[in-house]
Amino acid sequence: MRIFIRILCLSSLLFLPVAAPADVVDRVVAVVNDEVITLSEVNEEGKALLQRVAENVSAAELPDALQQVRQTMIEKLIEKKIMLQEAGKANITVSDEEVNAAFERILARNNTTPVQFRAQLAPMGMTEEQFLENLRDQVLSSKLVNYEIRSKLIISENRIIDYYDTHYTERVGEGGYYILQIGVSFEEGDKETGDQQVRRQQARARAEHIRSLALAGEDFRDLARQYSELPSGVDGGDLGVVRKEDMSSSMLEAILKTKPGSVTDIIETPSGFQFFKVLSSQEGQIITKVPFESVRDEIYDTLYQQEVEAYFEDWMKKKKSQAYIKIL
Repeated sequence: MRIFIRILCLSSLLFLPVAAPADVVDRVVAVVNDEVITLSEVNEEGKALLQRVAENVSAAELPDALQQVRQTMIEKLIEKKIMLQEAGKANITVSDEEVNAAFERILARNNTTPVQFRAQLAPMGMTEEQFLENLRDQVLSSKLVNYEIRSKLIISENRIIDYYDTHYTERVGEGGYYILQIGVSFEEGDKETGDQQVRRQQARARAEHIRSLALAGEDFRDLARQYSELPSGVDGGDLGVVRKEDMSSSMLEAILKTKPGSVTDIIETPSGFQFFKVLSSQEGQIITKVPFESVRDEIYDTLYQQEVEAYFEDWMKKKKSQAYIKIL
């Protein structure tokens, strides 16, 4: 997810337009070693973003706003030039297959389809081709960093464990219970015809069926994701640690008479039926949300990416300080 967000943020800076670029005489706006950046490159690269500024900024403020955006894009294009120059020195290239593979990983990580992804790009004034070009730069920058620090970057097991303890476990505090939840709802019907009562009975029957599956040993989190009609369902019914004073009286009554590891009776709410699994009620006990081994590789990738991004920022500062750069 982090790569996806970073690319979109970069892209939002790189795309904004002038009202009539054809009327502007092209000129060099920056020199990077032996290469130049022209005004037409800046305007083309930032066409969509500049247009958005032109449409939303007052006439009096527009010249300064456009100049500020162009200046930001010049800085980004300078970094791009340096990156491409250094990649050329190291004979590093990015194939279409590598870009497509990175794109597929982004779609999978964000659980989205190409059609949905294009719809997310549209409001930003960006095409899929523009996004893929920026993605190519991201892949190239990653390959550059890997080339520079392949033998230097180490993610220790202790760091992975610390990250797991921080993000995938929770300690039960005083008066708290770690709880999972499943709920089904019913819509209000016509009281006079008895329709509301029928819907209530149907909802109760669904809740009883799901609870019977939980009592039979099926994974409660999987059942919550599949059947729960409450917002917590997407998280496997995970409510985290809930304190007694934050529970309704009916929920607290059900929780108090349920041993850790067991499933409560069904309780009725104004809009449906719920039941819970009590994972722990012991103060100080640490609850693991998911097994360590199931997320270890994911944690490693996250920490590695953080190191790569931090190194790349330092690397770019160093390369810029060593390069001949002149903004005209």
